[in-house]
Amino acid sequence: MPASLFQAALEAVARPLDFAADENPGSGHLRDFEDTVRGAAERAGGLAIPRDVRAALRRVAETFARPREGADRAAAVRRALAALARFRDPAFPDEALARSVVVLPGIGPRRADQLERRGLGRVSDLLFHLPVRYDDRRQLTQVGDLEVGLHATFIAEVLVADFLTSGRPRGGRYRRIFQAVVGDETGKVNLKWFRGGEALAALLTKGTRVLVTGDVKRYRFDKELVHPEVERIDAATGEGAALGTLRQIVPDYVTPEGLNPRTFRGMIDRAVEEYADLVAGFLPQAVVRARDLPEPAEALHVVHTPPPDADVDAYRAQASPAHERLVLEELFLLEAGLALRHAARATLPGIAIDVETGQARRAAQTLPFSLTDAQHRSWGEIRADLARPHPMNRLLQGDVGSGKTAVAYLAAVAVAASGRQTALMAPTELLAEQHARTLSRLAESVDPAERVRVALLTSSVARPEADAVRRALADGDVDLVVGTHALVQGDVRFARLALAITDEQHRFGVIQRQALAAKCTGDRHPHALVMTATPIPRTLALTLYGDLDLSVIDELPPGRAPTRTLLLRTGEGRQVVRLIREATSRGEQVYVVYPLVEESEKIDLRSATESAERIRGAFPDLNVDLVHGRLESAERGAAMARFERGETHILVATSVVEVGVDMPGATLMVIEHAERFGLAQLHQLRGRVGRGDRPGTCVLVARGGSEDGEARLRAMLDTTDGFRIADADLRIRGPGEFLGTRQHGHLPDLRVADLLRDARLVSVAREAALEAVRRDPGLGRAPETRRAVELRWGDRLALAGVG
Repeated sequence: MPASLFQAALEAVARPLDFAADENPGSGHLRDFEDTVRGAAERAGGLAIPRDVRAALRRVAETFARPREGADRAAAVRRALAALARFRDPAFPDEALARSVVVLPGIGPRRADQLERRGLGRVSDLLFHLPVRYDDRRQLTQVGDLEVGLHATFIAEVLVADFLTSGRPRGGRYRRIFQAVVGDETGKVNLKWFRGGEALAALLTKGTRVLVTGDVKRYRFDKELVHPEVERIDAATGEGAALGTLRQIVPDYVTPEGLNPRTFRGMIDRAVEEYADLVAGFLPQAVVRARDLPEPAEALHVVHTPPPDADVDAYRAQASPAHERLVLEELFLLEAGLALRHAARATLPGIAIDVETGQARRAAQTLPFSLTDAQHRSWGEIRADLARPHPMNRLLQGDVGSGKTAVAYLAAVAVAASGRQTALMAPTELLAEQHARTLSRLAESVDPAERVRVALLTSSVARPEADAVRRALADGDVDLVVGTHALVQGDVRFARLALAITDEQHRFGVIQRQALAAKCTGDRHPHALVMTATPIPRTLALTLYGDLDLSVIDELPPGRAPTRTLLLRTGEGRQVVRLIREATSRGEQVYVVYPLVEESEKIDLRSATESAERIRGAFPDLNVDLVHGRLESAERGAAMARFERGETHILVATSVVEVGVDMPGATLMVIEHAERFGLAQLHQLRGRVGRGDRPGTCVLVARGGSEDGEARLRAMLDTTDGFRIADADLRIRGPGEFLGTRQHGHLPDLRVADLLRDARLVSVAREAALEAVRRDPGLGRAPETRRAVELRWGDRLALAGVG
């Protein structure tokens, strides 16, 4: 089945030509052959297709404008098929859509370069550069009714128009501003342009009637519109006729700097007029019919040029059927790619772990605490994966303090009982050291004969000790090694690596994660477990880590009360002092966290080193210690050990204590300049207190900040639920920044879909993709869809979500 309107129309032309070219005895007696070919060519030529294709179809139509017989017809058929051969290639539509925008009328090399620098260098870039807003010019406002702060469209007459000179020179030259005063019988308003005035001067002459659209602003005691769009109402045709074309729903785009919005809109219009019908659709027809969706080409036409009777509210919400089709097309190809990758990984040779050994079965019973139901469920899913002869690829997601490390320990015990090794890679030395201490304590709680041998390997470990760990790994004398990126160095070798665990994996580069998995010897692939305490909404997790199976620990250990959160402002320092005094008098410990290590001349933030001295002066009877990322490993370890033993009352730190630090005696967290931290960071820091048998308190000290900063602080006050925090973070930052796509290589930017706005459609696309791959593994019976997936996402999906 042809995937685009163009391909269907082209096949309608080529089919009778193919039949005539065949050495069929009856080919010379085809009824209405010429009329059939000519009509099909004319219909195809009327589509939104490139000019070279349209020219070829026009020649075919002209060739068969009269009856032809015998050798003359055979020669004409051969010429027609030759002319169409290039366009029948399945790759042609994608190649044409990838053409430079210079092929479009009115776009020269200089303008094409300008668009290229803005990521709009190809025709397809313009086609899928969808409007961010729609101006409803069907509803006109009178000038006297214009309201400041609103977007409005009105008709007015130009009363005065001229250039003004700004009072302050820029770069040695005075700035020329073009200004017009326009009005109707109800009032007057100013229009102002800081650039492009020369072209407008010819348009806005006194007495001209214009249609004006823009944002109404206040300037001193008057209203004005800065850089509005204006359309001249031609007196020759009459206002009524002109308004027939001007009063419509007009798309509003994010326009590259230096381009007039109307000019840019014209470029997109030309891309749609000449290329839209090349765009193919791959969404399963069952979904299309069930949701009554238009074809992709039709969707592009109406998204860029809404019909006069369109529901403008649905268009503005990007929720029209046309928007839905384009969003689902993009998400379907993405989810199909993830499903293909997941299916391919499921067939790789792996290492089956015997999870029924006595040691593996006893591990959970020997823990110094009882597993929660969520931990039991997650461990059961991991056990089942480990037992299969194919590599596990699983994401273990759980809020701070939910007990992911204990589940990872059980997996390592099962692997060790099968005579294999586990590596756990953490993003910071502090987190690796904490993991090593926690896992060693868990290992010490069992019989020495069944004890997992734990080692630590980071770049700060002393050379003799590090060399001994490397030898032990290579000899098989270490069961579980915990480390940082030092684990992927070339001189680290494993005897029998079977499980690679990555904690807070979004902090690693993709190559580092691949390098850890590559440490497995032989042709079998190790099991991969990815752990994160960074909460991600489930819909996003299924897409972001679409090739990983998902386990969620969604409950905290029993008896752990939610941490209380307070917000204090500048000048409320006495309350902080009182809270610190109260906590330490009860024998509890305190974190004070700062965003910088040393005083910055550029940013007025309280630094950790300077403030540690002030805190020592304020609490001379208490032991105050300092921890930050620039300390030597031995110093940092000694400081953390003193805090863990209870010798230190107040630990001053930077955000190095954000993840993995588990000190049951700490109940108070004071975060200075809280508005400077990300929401996920704040939530992680809050999770460092209240981890024992006493409740925790987190004090956010805000000293100014942006609107987004205030939104983050409000979210922290509203909830302690990590998944609700993630939803808030997503709303504040948007999907692109939330996912960190550029930094960590998870997913490329979506050009149409928005994972927050379109969350309900993600599951629709995912289910359709999973069903398609289940029915047709590898999409062997749908090569066009397979090719579309590889073309759109192939390069990035080769790295996405690698554990």
